[in-house]
Amino acid sequence: MRLENKVALITGGGSGIGRESCLLFAAEGASVVVADTNEETAAETTRMIRDNGGQATHVRADVSKAADCQAMVRHAEETFGKLDILFNNAGIMHSADSDAVHTEEKIWDLTMAINLKGVYLGCKYGVPALRRAGGGSIINTASFVAIVGAATPQLAYTASKGGVLAMTRELAVVHARENIRVNALCPGPLRTELLMSFLNTEEKKQRRLVHVPMGRFGEAKEMAYAALYLASDESSYVTGTEFMVDGGLTAAYVTPE
Repeated sequence: MRLENKVALITGGGSGIGRESCLLFAAEGASVVVADTNEETAAETTRMIRDNGGQATHVRADVSKAADCQAMVRHAEETFGKLDILFNNAGIMHSADSDAVHTEEKIWDLTMAINLKGVYLGCKYGVPALRRAGGGSIINTASFVAIVGAATPQLAYTASKGGVLAMTRELAVVHARENIRVNALCPGPLRTELLMSFLNTEEKKQRRLVHVPMGRFGEAKEMAYAALYLASDESSYVTGTEFMVDGGLTAAYVTPE
């Protein structure tokens, strides 16, 4: 198993990429801490793992709050004895997020608090735990929009993911000699509730898909497999990367006619 004897903490583990990653990591031998603001969905993910013979626990955590991030890391160490993998995956894409003129300040602040500050706080409390374990892997969920911008305006989301990418690079450099690797997972457009609720018309969906050479939305499980590589020792010489999993979008970004 690719994550045998590893302990992984995954935020946003109640749905989407987070849930699929929790299930996959557990199937590959990891003991998993499922963190989410929705305790019910986090508990459901935990039950799914245990029903398949895996080890898991869940904790309610709002990643925009320092106390919650500190508590989720503490929970991981107290439950499983250490922390080897931190997957800062939790994020939002607000339906009211638009361009600079139309995006309200409260939407900007909320998006930054969860998507960007949440990664910072996860690392603030996660890095000392990884040090105590002798090193490990941090995976931060960014996005293809951090590289190319979005055809459908979502300025706060795009800016927050750009920040995640920049923070990932710096953390990778800072902690490289401590056996702590830090990488950014950059998904393309996915068929998840998060994106589908934002692309809520067929016109919006097609405007996004026209850029994807594969001609389809990605699946959350495909992102989980990418995260698994970054979490495993197979990526032991990989740090500071933008791991693009986008159906070729950033290789051939085009403007629709």
